[in-house]
Formats: sequence, C-alpha cells, structure tokens
Amino acid sequence: MQLFDVAFYVFALITVLSACVVAFSKNIIYAAFALLFTFFGVAALYVLLHADFLAVAQILIYVGGILVLLLFGVMLTNRVISVEMKTGTMQTVPALVIVAVVAGSLAGLCYSMWRTAPVPADSALPTTTVVLGQLLMTTYMIPFEIASVVLLVALIGAAMTARRHRNI
Repeated sequence: MQLFDVAFYVFALITVLSACVVAFSKNIIYAAFALLFTFFGVAALYVLLHADFLAVAQILIYVGGILVLLLFGVMLTNRVISVEMKTGTMQTVPALVIVAVVAGSLAGLCYSMWRTAPVPADSALPTTTVVLGQLLMTTYMIPFEIASVVLLVALIGAAMTARRHRNI
C-alpha cells in the first residue's frame, strides 16, 4: 500500500464520517462544523485526483461562501439554536437501509474504478487551471460573459425585490 492510497482512505474516511455527523447530529452547530470537515475532505479528494481547480473552487465557494453564510444564519437566529430535532424510528430504519445500500454500491464502484484506473508514469501532471483559463477566454468567452450578465441581472433583481418589499 502506497502513501497515495493511505491518503485517499484517510480523506475518504474523514469525509464520510463527518457527513454522517451532519446527517445524524441533533445539534445544528455541530452539524455545520462537521459540514466544514466534509467540504475540506472533498477538496482533499479533488487534490488527490489532480483536479486543482475543483479543489480551490470547493474551498472558495462551499467553505468560503455557503458554509459561512449558513453559520452566520444559525448564529444570528437565537430560536434555531434551541430547537431539538427529533426523528422517529419509522424514518430512521428505512433511511439506514437506503444509506447502507447506496454506500455499499458506491464503495464497490469506487473500489473497482480505483484498482483499474491507469497510473501516470510521471507524477508531474499538468494543472487544469491553465487549460480552463484558456478555454474560458477563447472558445467559451461569449457563453461565459452571457452567464455573468445573467447572474448580475438576477442579483440586481433580487436586491430590487427585497428593497421594494421592505419599503412597503
């Protein structure tokens, strides 16, 4: 077993265990912090797959944006912190069966793909950011700019809608 395999199993274990804490935690603060470890574990798996752009995007978008927004929302809302989430056994048992089936299927699929994937001869693979940057600024420049304008219009529309409702 190589160091690469050990790193994969460690990060996969961190990701799966923290995702289980997110799913089964009764405290929303603990679930949010476990979600942080899940996002970092997924980013580490992206790094192991030589998908550096996806790893950085995972950290910037999910950890830097979505998780921080979620934590601010939870911390600023006093009523949400005191709420206890309760589930009955009628929901837990089918959920555990479905999780076990899906996890077993994914584990078998990942194991078969992991063992049959070709290993590159040299460890210096080219980064994906250069290729993505060139494609976004040449071939896909027009769709990229259209998407940015559409997102800007949606942001302005959301701000105007929120402002209009607040003034009424």
